[in-house]
Order: sequence, then structure tokens, then C-alpha cells
Amino acid sequence: MFGCLVAGRLVQTDAVQVAPDKFVFTLSEYESVNHVVVFMLGTVPFPAGMGGAVYFSFPDPESGGPVWQLLGFIANDKPSAIFKISGLRAGQAGGAHPFGTVASAAPSVAQVGVSVEPLEQLAQQTPVSGAAASTADTLRLFTQKMLDSLYNFASSFAVTQAQMTPNPSETFVPSRCIVKWYDNFQRRMNQNPNFWKNST
Repeated sequence: MFGCLVAGRLVQTDAVQVAPDKFVFTLSEYESVNHVVVFMLGTVPFPAGMGGAVYFSFPDPESGGPVWQLLGFIANDKPSAIFKISGLRAGQAGGAHPFGTVASAAPSVAQVGVSVEPLEQLAQQTPVSGAAASTADTLRLFTQKMLDSLYNFASSFAVTQAQMTPNPSETFVPSRCIVKWYDNFQRRMNQNPNFWKNST
């Protein structure tokens, strides 16, 4: 029902069901992870009026036991979410959580848990501060993926001048124009993620 994604790693769909309504993903070497995406696979929807509270757990350096923190939630009308976990590692105590004593296997292993709960209850819960990826981060990530997709798509049609067949009804754009636009757009995005709001 759920998937978990960390940039640079394969998608995880192997959640362990620890209770009828609770699922846990394992994240190895979590210290190098900045963001995690939790999403519905689209094969099984939540029952009506239900959603999934998303929790993150990492080993407490002092006790060695797991520290669980609420990141946010997903639901049928919000089937995916990006969470920032890099700032949650130290100094923040975990609150109440529904996973009991599920413990990670090693000090460098963290867990992401999804607990199926009523939407009314999810709306009343407060995620740990700093867990939501900022709009700027989300927008930057989306734009990066969009630019990569455009460049890869356009490049798949690339031909050399020797391979070109004259066609009066088609216009050709040199690939260096796309690269230049790509670099310029990224530079402006890094300077001000909202620059496009003022563009004409």
C-alpha cells in the first residue's frame, strides 16, 4: 500500500506490517539522509475517513532505544509527502507514538512508520517542528526534476547536422540553447526560488 523513497536509493515498497494498521520501513545509514518521501502506491486506497500518520524513528544516542517523532500524514487526497529528517536527529525528544517497542536493528538504522488512523485524529496531531519540507525545498526539487526531464526528453531527439533531413515544416533548436536556458533557470532558482512569480 505504501512506498518510501530517499534520493539516490531504490524505492522501497517492502514495509513490514507490525500490526493490522501499522507499517514500518527500515532506513540504513540514515545519517546521510536529508529528506524522505512517503507515498501511496495507488493499488489500495485508505478506507473512507482514514489516513496514515507518518513517523520517523532513530536510535537515541543515550539510551540506544528508538525515538519516534511525528512527521505528518498522507491520505487519499494527499497521497504523497516529502519530509525533512536531517534536523531531527538530536536534541528533540519523541512524543506519543503508536509503534510500541519496535526497535531498529543497529545504531545506524532508522525507521519510517505509517499508522492508519482516522483523519479527524490526524488533523489534531502536531508534527515535530522542522519535519515538513519547506515550500522552497519542494519547489526547487520539483523544478530540478522538471528541468532534468525536459533536457532528457529533448536530448532523445538529438541528431547531428549530418543526420538532419531537410524538412521545411519543422523548426530545429540547437541543444546548446536548452542547456543555456537550463543553467540560467537553475541559477535563478538557487538565488530566489520565487523568481518565476515575477517573470513575464
